[in-house]
Amino acid sequence: MNDIKIGNYTIGINHKPFIIAEMSGNHNQSLDRALELVDAAASAGAHALKLQTYTADTITMKGAYTIEDKNSLWNGQELHSLYSTAHTPWEWHKAIFDRAKEKGMEAFSSPFDETAVDFLESLNVPAYKIASFENTHHPLLKKVAATGKPVIISTGVSTLEDIIESVQVLRNAGCKDIILLKCTSTYPATPENTNLLTIPDMQSKHNCIIGLSDHTMGTGVSVAAVALGARVIEKHFTLRRADGGVDSAFSLEPEELKSLVVETERAFLAMGHVFYGIQKAEEKSLLYKRSIYVSKDIKKGDIFSSENLRIIRPALGLAPKFWDDVAGKKAKIDLKVGTPLTAGTWE
Repeated sequence: MNDIKIGNYTIGINHKPFIIAEMSGNHNQSLDRALELVDAAASAGAHALKLQTYTADTITMKGAYTIEDKNSLWNGQELHSLYSTAHTPWEWHKAIFDRAKEKGMEAFSSPFDETAVDFLESLNVPAYKIASFENTHHPLLKKVAATGKPVIISTGVSTLEDIIESVQVLRNAGCKDIILLKCTSTYPATPENTNLLTIPDMQSKHNCIIGLSDHTMGTGVSVAAVALGARVIEKHFTLRRADGGVDSAFSLEPEELKSLVVETERAFLAMGHVFYGIQKAEEKSLLYKRSIYVSKDIKKGDIFSSENLRIIRPALGLAPKFWDDVAGKKAKIDLKVGTPLTAGTWE
């Protein structure tokens, strides 16, 4: 499986996790707030800033559907109205992308129809993200693949057959660099329905770099995903959940985003390789294992026993595993209390 370049970053199994901060609609229709979100993501150490590129009219129609689900964050909202509130105005994209680049982040987006791809190409984005709800939209996949740029595709609400088919559509249309994100399309998602053990299976089945689009609260699920092989983590973020916004309820705040960056990198570094033995870094700590010491003055001819020997720290004497070999033996020489017992001191 080859590494993938997105802008200045290399993504691969042997590289630190690539963290994507998803702004979504948490700008609350304020460009100033959107730019604040960019600054906050950069300060937290995110590697990329992602938007969603659509309008209410490119994603649905007025009167098409009203959400009637008491468990939904958006219960009672008509889809067209919801997307009117949530969308990022296209005329903001350049300013947001430019700000992200100034701050050292990559910047790209999820297009939701072919016109969005044309628009994003005019901004020279380095990659594309396909949202779970669009991952079977084959005309869109073909349009994105034709750009020749890396494609990150979420796999929520998809069967294995859907994923295989979508990957094949991308490859047949010329896409060479595909990253699959394990995703559970509930908002928020729960740890119980995240099923992270799918990550290594996805990797083996599709021979792709795998990541996680994480809608759970907190950072623990993402850290665990990295331990299982995820090398891209996408998380929604906001300035403060209390500010409200379409996705604020399951978004990270800046301090949490910073923790995500730090802890996922820590998980990656901790994976290492299979190793048994004493590491160079541990050598000094060998001293603090135990060994056999003289605990009471011993005269030549005395019998070694628990009355005059103890197993204590440090490890300057015989290892504890030799206790049964020593106990019951006669001292060959006089030994002072506090002396580490060594070979050759008994008959």
